[in-house]
Amino acid sequence: MSAATLASPRLEPAAGGLAASGAWTSSHATEIYRLTDEAARQPAKSLTIDIAGVGELDTFGAWLLERLLRKTTAEGGEARLAGVPGRFNDLIEEVRQSNRAAPAPERKETWVASQLIALGQATALTISDGAKLLALFGAIAASVGRAIVRPSTFRFTSLVHHLDRVAWQSVPIIVLITFLIGCIIAQQGFFHFRQFGAEDYVVDLVGVLVLREIGVLLVAIMIAGRSGSSYTAELGSMKMREEIDALRTMGRDPVEVLILPRIVAIVLAMPILTFLGGMSALVGGGVVAWLYAGMSPEIYIGRLHEAITLTTFQVGMIKAPFMALLIGTVACNEGLKVKGSAESLGLGTTASVVKSIFLVIVLDGFFAIFFSSIGM
Repeated sequence: MSAATLASPRLEPAAGGLAASGAWTSSHATEIYRLTDEAARQPAKSLTIDIAGVGELDTFGAWLLERLLRKTTAEGGEARLAGVPGRFNDLIEEVRQSNRAAPAPERKETWVASQLIALGQATALTISDGAKLLALFGAIAASVGRAIVRPSTFRFTSLVHHLDRVAWQSVPIIVLITFLIGCIIAQQGFFHFRQFGAEDYVVDLVGVLVLREIGVLLVAIMIAGRSGSSYTAELGSMKMREEIDALRTMGRDPVEVLILPRIVAIVLAMPILTFLGGMSALVGGGVVAWLYAGMSPEIYIGRLHEAITLTTFQVGMIKAPFMALLIGTVACNEGLKVKGSAESLGLGTTASVVKSIFLVIVLDGFFAIFFSSIGM
C-alpha cells in the first residue's frame, strides 16, 4: 500500500485552486469535514480541486468534495475537479449525478379536502372489510354443507373443547353480570315508579326488558369481549406462526379445520347462555323486589306470569344464534387478517370486539323492526 493511500487527507492551496491528497475515506471523517468546511468559508468565483494526489477515495470523501463544488456553483462561481485518477472516474460520476432532482413541492390540502380523503379511505376500508366478511360467510356455509354430506370430516373433539370454553366456562360471569343488571333495573324501576304508585309495573319492566332485549344483548356483548377476542387472538397467533399456511400446504381447509368448530360452538352456546342470563336477571329483580320494595316472591312470580308471554321469551331466544354467528364470523375474520407483528395482533383483537359489539347492536335494531312489523 502506497504512502499516499495511508496518509491523512489534506486540502491545500495550489495554482488555480486547491489540491487534495491523502486518503479521503470515512475513516478520516473528522479531518475531511474540517478541511471542506474551511474551504467552504472562503468565497471564490472559480474553484478547481486537483485530486491527483488522492491515494484512496470512497463515497463519503467523494460526496464531501462534490458538496464543496456544488456550494461554489450555487453562489454563482465555477467549480470542477481536475487530475481525477482513472480508477475514481465511475465513483466521481455516480456522486455527481446523485440528488440532482429538485424535491417535489409539498402538497397543502385544505381541511375539507383532508376530511373528504379520510372519508373516502374509511369507506373503501369498510367496503373491503364487508367483502371479506361475506366471503368468510360463504366459506363457512360451504364447510357446513360438506360436513352435512360427510359428517366424518367434522371435528367433534374440537367442538366439545370450544363448547367447554365458550359455554361452560362462561356461565359464572354471565350469571353474575345478568343478576346484577336485573337488580339494578328493578331498583331503579321501584325508585322512580314509586312516585306514581305503579310499583307493580316494575315486574313487567324487568321481565319484558330482560327476556326480550337487555338479556340477549348483554350476553352477546360479553361473549364478544370474552370468546370473540379469544378467537381472534388464537387465529391471529396461528397466522403469525404460519400454521394456517401450513394447513393449506397439507391440503386442509383452514375454515373447515379451525373456524367451523368455533362457529358451531358459539352458535350452540349463545342460546344456553341467554337463557341462563335471563333467568339470573329475573332472580336478581325478584331479590330487589323482596328486599327493597317489600314484594313477596309469590306476588313477584305471579306478576311475571301475567306480564311475560311465550312470545317475549321466543324473541330473545331467536336473536341469540344469529348474534352468535355474527360475533364468531367477525372474530375469525379479524384473526385471519392479522399480519406478522404483535401490534397487528393487538389491533385485530381490539377491532374484533369493537366491530362485534357495533354489529350486534345494529342487528338487534333490525330484529326490533322485524318483530314489530310481524306483531311479535
